Amino acid sequence: MIPGVSYVYDFYNQFVDWLVQWANMDLFKTYKQLVQPNGSGDTSWAYTQLKLYLLLALFICLVWTAIDRKREHYNRLAYWLRIVLRYFLIFNCLGYGFAKVFLQQMPFPSLSQLATPLGDLLPMRLSWMFMGYSDTYQFFSGLMEVAAGLFLFFRRTSTFGTLLAAGIFANVFMMNISYDIPVKLYSLHLLLAAVLLLLFDYKRILHFFFSNRNADSSYLYDVRFPKKWMRIGRIVLKLFVLTTALVMPLVQGLFPGEPPAVSSPIPAGLYDVPLFIVNNDTVPITVNDTLRWRDVVFEANGIGSVNTTDTLFRQVYRRGYFNTKADSAKQTLAFSKSNWDFQTFDLFTLQYEMPDSNKVILKGKIRNDSVYAVLTKSKRHFQLAERQFHWLSEYNR
Repeated sequence: MIPGVSYVYDFYNQFVDWLVQWANMDLFKTYKQLVQPNGSGDTSWAYTQLKLYLLLALFICLVWTAIDRKREHYNRLAYWLRIVLRYFLIFNCLGYGFAKVFLQQMPFPSLSQLATPLGDLLPMRLSWMFMGYSDTYQFFSGLMEVAAGLFLFFRRTSTFGTLLAAGIFANVFMMNISYDIPVKLYSLHLLLAAVLLLLFDYKRILHFFFSNRNADSSYLYDVRFPKKWMRIGRIVLKLFVLTTALVMPLVQGLFPGEPPAVSSPIPAGLYDVPLFIVNNDTVPITVNDTLRWRDVVFEANGIGSVNTTDTLFRQVYRRGYFNTKADSAKQTLAFSKSNWDFQTFDLFTLQYEMPDSNKVILKGKIRNDSVYAVLTKSKRHFQLAERQFHWLSEYNR
């Protein structure tokens, strides 16, 4: 959002990518091809970057130690290291926290996900839907992260904020490890950053929590800036961080902007497919059939899924996902799919008829086959969609 920053950031990213690619090809020789971070932060590119950075850090540490071995301390550098780690945690606590507070990180399970058998889900998706199911729990989780970020922002409460952040990110890291969520490296970095900050303050923490002794005041962040421009610069930088880390996420959460409306003549819902004809032959539902549609879901946002393992669709958890675009004048429904890089590919276009509000007829060509499908609104009811809550429960449910 700041003019010129994107140019510098792009240049930096290009340089780092070149460095990581070189390290993989000529230094480590681990992977034939690196996959960039793509929503997953645990890709081959990310692990190669981590190995390269560790190697560089070790090399610089040894050289620096040999050259500057007579220096007694690095108090000033340690101060700036604490500042960097502290604000690294602040940005992440407030960023992730507000995303949960405004219920934007983990959405409620979609109709397609509700129609997916539990055993077909991967653990990551199961954990995401577990969080997204309860607005209350997601809000509470986000509120704790926001609280940690706010306590970290002030020097007097920074130790308590660090303790809170360490507990939060320990839980996040364990969830990522336990449910195979692909943010393991990043969450480990956040946890280690909090632990390192606590190590700077370990004597006071041991005295207070374990030795029942007086804990002296902390002077970790008490640094005097002798010159006026330094004091002004400190205030300006803190206001800048406050704006970018707190005000902007608040505004984006309160006024997220409505997604573009997707109009469709077919009402959203789950549809059974009692009749599926291919090339004038009625195809029955069989266990091993990979092309036959068993049910179809039309979501309200123009996305849908088919209960089929046909690889023509984007396969996720044994359901084929698609996007639709309707042409009411021609009464056609164009199907497409998107990949993980958000590229869209056209699949096919079918004519649709709606004899009544509970029945849809689709016909046309899929691949080179003539297809005629009858869809009827399903009466299936998902109890999970009720968001049940009971203070009084006479039995386990």
